[in-house]
Amino acid sequence: MAPGRARDVAWSALASLETAMPHPTPVVIVTGATGNVGRALLPVLADRGMTVVAVARGGAALTEALANLPAAASHLAIPDADLLDPAACRKVVSDTLARFGRIDGLAHTVGGFAAAPAADGGTDLWDQMFRLNTLTTLNIVQAALPPMRAAQRGSLVAIAAGAGLKAPSGLAAYAASKSAVLRLVESFAAELKSEGVRVNAVLPGTIDTPQNRAAMPKANPSAWVLPSEVAEAMAFLLADSASGITGAALPVNGRG
Repeated sequence: MAPGRARDVAWSALASLETAMPHPTPVVIVTGATGNVGRALLPVLADRGMTVVAVARGGAALTEALANLPAAASHLAIPDADLLDPAACRKVVSDTLARFGRIDGLAHTVGGFAAAPAADGGTDLWDQMFRLNTLTTLNIVQAALPPMRAAQRGSLVAIAAGAGLKAPSGLAAYAASKSAVLRLVESFAAELKSEGVRVNAVLPGTIDTPQNRAAMPKANPSAWVLPSEVAEAMAFLLADSASGITGAALPVNGRG
């Protein structure tokens, strides 16, 4: 059997677990689960009756993030998953299917930020931004798609940025990588809309995080968007109530 065919058969077998032993609640994978947005998203989803699969680098913080969720023992933590590695992303998905037999959603919150003038930023910066923002998105979405396509349902939400629509001064590499995320979302949405799988993005403004406050001590954080507000927007796009929305880029701008 050809390798590609063998992989398809394996995914079909995993997806068929849903029929054999259905999990009672929707299952959503959250990457970057110990980050500012990911940590805010976990309780939003759990409070709405969803089971979360929390993916992050580092085990202790991940355990802590899940500990206070409703029905904490029913959720799944997957530590030390390198989303730059396609095989690691596929393992996240296979571990989820092995535990729950279904995947209903993916919220990808992993990314990175760095600033440098376009005239000065070297290739290392560009490589870093595209790896952290674009490649991780591509890898985890590609991994999650086979069981969703087999089930003819699913919702994937990525984090892009307003800078992906129009690059401000000093953010060329970051803006280009987030623009690439938007192009991925648009392409996936167009390719999958007839298969019951939705793909959308949120476009946060500056997020009020400890890191941003430290980096911009003279700024006014009251105008920034809260991690919880980004989380609510992602939860909306993941939900069945947004079943008619795909290929969207939803601004979450705060009060600036």
